[in-house]
Amino acid sequence: MRGLILASASPRRADLLSSAGYRFSVVQAHTAELMADFLSPRELTLFNARRKAFAVAQRHPESVVMAADTIVALGPKILGKPKDFLEARSFLEQLSGRSHVVVSGVAIVLHAESRAVYEVAHSEVRFRKLTTTDIEHYLARSDPLDKAGGYAAQTDSSIIESVAGSFTNVVGLPMEVVAECLNQFEILPARAGDQ
Repeated sequence: MRGLILASASPRRADLLSSAGYRFSVVQAHTAELMADFLSPRELTLFNARRKAFAVAQRHPESVVMAADTIVALGPKILGKPKDFLEARSFLEQLSGRSHVVVSGVAIVLHAESRAVYEVAHSEVRFRKLTTTDIEHYLARSDPLDKAGGYAAQTDSSIIESVAGSFTNVVGLPMEVVAECLNQFEILPARAGDQ
């Protein structure tokens, strides 16, 4: 059975994969994420996911390497990871009382066989109307700096009114898509008895 590598330092992605029963190792890609307003959210997330996957797959050609990239799109505006708390506050103010789309690109590569699968998932998220106090409290109890859009659905969803589509996509890895893609490489979650 081939080994699976997650090309990501994201603890949320690792938690999602582990919770689903997958066995894998983690190897960071060490590639900068591109932010470009001339690409659509779909194109941008796929570009970044592919760069990460290929960076690791070249060093581990016999393993199945998976990478992902997630962004928040508020209309035509793309919100990546905030550079500081001031930008995180600005993101939450912009998202307050509005709907936005969370887009994740997933790239899975088996370099030795020149095989690759790419998919994109979309989820629509609506925030409840946030007061300045709500935003300050949220920023005080969560770490927004390594999360697209400056919020963490998995640890504190109090600011979210509704999610249409994959909730795990909002966390950072659309597991429905991931399971289908990994199955194409014969990577399956371990059964309860195999743990």
